[in-house]
Amino acid sequence: MPADSPVVSGLQRTLSRIPDPWPMARTGHRWLQRMRRHSAVIDNHRVVWLESGKRKPNRPSLVLLHGLASMKENWGAWLPLLPRDWHVVAVDLPGFGESDYRVGASYRYRDQADRMLQWLGAAGLGEVHLVGSSMGGAIATLMADKGGERVVSLTVMNSAGIPANDKVDLERPPVFDRSVLIPESWSGVFRMFNQVGNGKVTAMGVAMTGLLGGDLLKRAGQHRHVFSDMAADPYAPAQALPERTGPTLVIWGDRDRITPTGCVDFYRQHMRHAEIHVMRGVGHLPMVENPKRSVALLIDFLARQGR
Repeated sequence: MPADSPVVSGLQRTLSRIPDPWPMARTGHRWLQRMRRHSAVIDNHRVVWLESGKRKPNRPSLVLLHGLASMKENWGAWLPLLPRDWHVVAVDLPGFGESDYRVGASYRYRDQADRMLQWLGAAGLGEVHLVGSSMGGAIATLMADKGGERVVSLTVMNSAGIPANDKVDLERPPVFDRSVLIPESWSGVFRMFNQVGNGKVTAMGVAMTGLLGGDLLKRAGQHRHVFSDMAADPYAPAQALPERTGPTLVIWGDRDRITPTGCVDFYRQHMRHAEIHVMRGVGHLPMVENPKRSVALLIDFLARQGR
C-alpha cells in the first residue's frame, strides 16, 4: 500500500483530528510491564528510564538503548520475554522520549556516550550488559570503549555508525535519505513504520502510525538536529570497534534498508571475536520484528558470559 494511497490519505485526515494518544498509552505500557519510572539530571538534561527487577551483587544490570526517532518503549516486545530475575533498565536517550532535548546541545555519538556513562553512575548502576539498537548501538559501542570493565558485554542490533563496505571513507559523512527516519507528514510516518522493517505493510505498522504519528511529527525539528550532529562524526563507533576485546554480540536483519547487511563484514574483519547472527526475513528492528528469536540470542549469549 503506497503512502499516497486513498486509504492512507483517509487515515491521515482522521488521525489529524484526534488528540495525541501516546502519553496515555505510554503510561499504560509502564503499568502493564510493571516497571518503575525514574529520572536524573545529566548535563542539563532530565533523563528518564524504566526499571524492573532488583539489582543483585555480582550480577550486571541489562541496559537497553533505543534508536533514532524512538524511545524506551521500543523494547516493549522484549520485556516480558526476559528472565524475571534480571535487573532490566530501558532508558530514553537525551533528546528522545520523556528525556529532555536542548536546542543548544550537541548530540554527536561521543557526546551522547559521555552523558550515558555519567547516567550509569547517577542511576546507581555498577557493571552492565549494554544492548543498543541502531543509533543506540552506536552509542553503546562508544560507552563500551570508554567505560572499561564496568561494561561486561556489548550487544548491537543493526547498529548505526558502521560502514557498509571497505571502500567507505570514514572521514566523510554517508549519503542517506533522512526522511525515512524523520517523517514530517502523516504519509511520511506511514512510510517509516512500514519501510524501516522489512519493507512490508503490516497491521502493527498501521497501528503504530496512529499511536505515535502525532508525537513524531511534533519532534521532527529536534530529530533533524540530532541526525545532523550524528552526521558530523558518522563513523565514530566504527573507529572505536577495533579497540574492543570484551564479549560482543552482533544481531542483524538481512532485509535492513537503513543499515545494510554489508555492515556485518566490518565486524567480521575488525572484531574476529564477536559472535554474529544474521536474521533472515528481518529488517532494521529485530527486537520488534522477531522478539522471540532475537531475545533468545541475547539470553543464550549472556548465559555463556556467566549472566
